[in-house]
Amino acid sequence: MRYVAAYLLAALGGNTSPSADDIKEILSSVGVGVDDEKLDFVMSQLAGKDINEVVASGLGKLASVPSGGAVVASSGGAAAGGETEAAEEEKEPEPESEEESDDDMGFSLFD
Repeated sequence: MRYVAAYLLAALGGNTSPSADDIKEILSSVGVGVDDEKLDFVMSQLAGKDINEVVASGLGKLASVPSGGAVVASSGGAAAGGETEAAEEEKEPEPESEEESDDDMGFSLFD
């Protein structure tokens, strides 16, 4: 993944056809090691391809991947539903301690 990310960074920077040396330079600038075998594989897969077309085809493939937002129906959900609601009613939210509150810090992270 690091090789693809470095390739994309180079492409976004205006280099329409990054070389393996360009990728190595990007990765070494942030202290990441390079495995020449993996880099050669990525470079061979991307050789002669337009990066915009590669990304577009990848997005089409990702459309079929579940993203974890789907609800799974279970067969015993109705029977267990009453017990869950009762347990939720019993739980009361714990009051926030003064140490954990950020209201009294006197500054904002984004000031």
